[in-house]
Amino acid sequence: MDYDAMDGLEDVGPRVTVRGAFRDRADFTLENIDLSFANSLRRTLLAEVPTMAIDLVEVQVNTSALADEFIAHRLGLIPLNSKNVDDVSYTRDCEFCEQYCEHCSVTLELHARCTGDEIMKVYARDLVVAEPRPNEWVGVPVITDSLGLGSVICKLRKGQEIRMKCIAKKGIAKEHAKWAPTSAVGFEYDPHNKLKHLDYWYEEDPNKEWPKSRNAEWEDAPQDGEPFNYSAQPSKFYFDVESIGNLEPDAVVLQGIKVLQQKLALVIQELSGEDRNGDADGFGGPRSPDGMHGGGDYGMDQGYTTPFGNTGGQTMYGGGTTPFGATPYGQSGWQ
Repeated sequence: MDYDAMDGLEDVGPRVTVRGAFRDRADFTLENIDLSFANSLRRTLLAEVPTMAIDLVEVQVNTSALADEFIAHRLGLIPLNSKNVDDVSYTRDCEFCEQYCEHCSVTLELHARCTGDEIMKVYARDLVVAEPRPNEWVGVPVITDSLGLGSVICKLRKGQEIRMKCIAKKGIAKEHAKWAPTSAVGFEYDPHNKLKHLDYWYEEDPNKEWPKSRNAEWEDAPQDGEPFNYSAQPSKFYFDVESIGNLEPDAVVLQGIKVLQQKLALVIQELSGEDRNGDADGFGGPRSPDGMHGGGDYGMDQGYTTPFGNTGGQTMYGGGTTPFGATPYGQSGWQ
């Protein structure tokens, strides 16, 4: 979707141009923002969008050639549908259990036994989702191949058997790559290198040895003898988001923006010196399933302490002030 028809209107904010939308990819440009914001969005899409993944495996029977830990690792990397993942609570925040329940997890059963002479393959389709669960989508293995088999989990010979109970939880890729919503996020700006942010090494001709990307077609090439603009800043960024299937690519982007908003809101809250009431995370930002507040070794550090011993909305200078006086956020938070 292109908004060139609106060129006559004044640009007053970020502008998005969708160049391609597919089942597993979203190709778009983002304009009228600075480099720091664009890169923050890229990093958020890669590591902080919450998804579902198998986090706990209870092995009941395993007579295969693979060790329990090996199979558990493979199970954790199987993409699971994470549509409406906000319906799932983080384990650390669950009010109904201490380890897992239907409010903060999805249970999948795996049972396979080879009775024939041929080698038997166990696929992701053999994972059976148990009820109840937070909604009708989360936890279902993502299967995209034409045969409807999914990823291979293991192989069994005659007489071998596996029986496992898998617990899928909500998490983010910053904790483990199995929660990653994307396989790659393409990111580029200034395809003609007008800003000279890159210093290409070449032997004879940089244009031949460093071919331009297709994004160069969306910008004017520099003219011979054109003076260098020392004050120029990048303002147009090219994104190519590739989902692994657990979330649609547009949902990944929207969730990434939402997470970024939550993190910025938390920064403003900290600067304003407001008390953190209610949710332990303030604005409910993403954390790992066993994260900072629930239990484990992380419980000693609430995630927002400093070497100066301050917690909550306090800084080393106290409240919402700085060495230079009140911050512009210090009056009433959002105003």
